[in-house]
Amino acid sequence: MIESFLHGTVHEARDDLRDAIQADPVIFKLWQKLTPLGRNEFICWVDDAKQDATRERRIVRTREELLEGKKRPCCWAGCIHRTDKAPSTWQRAVLIEKQKR
Repeated sequence: MIESFLHGTVHEARDDLRDAIQADPVIFKLWQKLTPLGRNEFICWVDDAKQDATRERRIVRTREELLEGKKRPCCWAGCIHRTDKAPSTWQRAVLIEKQKR
């Protein structure tokens, strides 16, 4: 039986990220062990890329960080799309206000 791919609390991984994670059984197992919030942070970080090349680099980095034992993307302020908590002051100033411009 094939184990179903687990997504985040708010975001669902698109095909390219899902394929990259499922391509390696070790990485897939590490992904499946993450909390829903941890998976959500990686998905949001990858989805936040404005260019295809950046998205591809972030997918590669996601695989590397999982192998390094990371539970969340390094240097990522966090998903601003969650509804279970208000964005932090930093997130509002840097991420949300920047998107309004």
